[in-house]
Amino acid sequence: MEVVHPRCAGLDVHKKTVVACVMVPGRKEVQTFGTVTDELLRLADWLEQEQVTHVAMESTGVYWKPIYNVLESTGLELLVVNAQHIKAVPGRKTDVKDAEWIADLLKHGLVRASFIPSRPQRELRELVRYRKGLTEQRGHVVQRIQKLLEGANIKLSDVASDVVGVSGLAMLRALASGEEDAERLAEMGKSQLRNKRHELRLALRGSFGQHQRFMLKNQLGLLEFLDEQIAMLNQEVERRLRPFEPLLERLRAIPGIGPRNSEQILAEIGTDMSRFPTDSHFASWAKLCPGNDESAGKRMSGKTGHGSRWLRATMVEAAWSATRVKNSYFAAQYHRLVPRRGKRRAAVAVAHSMLIVIYHLIKDGTVYQDLGPHHFDELDRKRITHRAVQRLQSLGFEVSLRDVAAVSQFSG
Repeated sequence: MEVVHPRCAGLDVHKKTVVACVMVPGRKEVQTFGTVTDELLRLADWLEQEQVTHVAMESTGVYWKPIYNVLESTGLELLVVNAQHIKAVPGRKTDVKDAEWIADLLKHGLVRASFIPSRPQRELRELVRYRKGLTEQRGHVVQRIQKLLEGANIKLSDVASDVVGVSGLAMLRALASGEEDAERLAEMGKSQLRNKRHELRLALRGSFGQHQRFMLKNQLGLLEFLDEQIAMLNQEVERRLRPFEPLLERLRAIPGIGPRNSEQILAEIGTDMSRFPTDSHFASWAKLCPGNDESAGKRMSGKTGHGSRWLRATMVEAAWSATRVKNSYFAAQYHRLVPRRGKRRAAVAVAHSMLIVIYHLIKDGTVYQDLGPHHFDELDRKRITHRAVQRLQSLGFEVSLRDVAAVSQFSG
């Protein structure tokens, strides 16, 4: 096979060690290093001495990150590759053989690098993903509070739509402090809950014990802490994304995409679309398109692959929101697909369409223009007309059609 990179190295990465195999013309050498910073700097010096130009390593958990952080400033061409793409042939397996196999594949240009964003985008990703995790954790705390109230026969969630809203938090803090009078608790309701004081008095009568007060006080403290942390993260994310505010505004113009979704999307995909030749490549990278599994002319499966769970979750969440926007293209697409494909597949299809829109918004700098709810009817006008005529004829009607626009033009 043709040698593509004559001076290269393959790294077999583990938690405590990294086995490096250097391949240069006429020679192959293997060394083992630790993963602390001093050892990684020694690895970098060795690669520089050997005049290595390209280095490949597996994307093993998070263990590749310290190595990448040290080596990315050395000028080496770093390739982080999917472990499934470079599995060695069955047989004897050692760390040294793995490193040699990776180096050999790299030498002949048989590995494909995964996309590794720049350091600022990696930092933004960590912040946004951490915020997402804290938001999910906050939701779990709210669920535990609701379960605690149900166990004490407090039916606040039956009356208040938001148990931890302004009124709900005031009542919960009073309950945690020892207040038991349903009348006084109901008077804490504000805004629309002022008109539901009678329902509140009935809902707030229960058997709230001492241990439940202790647990509620603890959970409210945790909820307050999470709210403070999320607010701090919001400020930091907004500060880092301030230069991209015009792009975020264009993303938020897409039905179903709000402020938090737009920030999550931009953190995951970045602003450089040049690495994706077409929108199809982009959708394939995000794994929001049908899978490709065919053998002997038979289609095996069309399941989507495993892409970024953060991007997928954000896009599907936005798709569900878009399906509820009246008189929109995405809502029409969803309702068109549901009878044949089911709700979940239809939502993934909408997420795919939204991803295509995002690709062109970022790459071409365009502005979103909704095609409207009748777009598919216009595309399929003849087919719909033929189906309607056949349906009426099957019911015993004689059908004749006239084009209203043509008739009115002729009459004029």
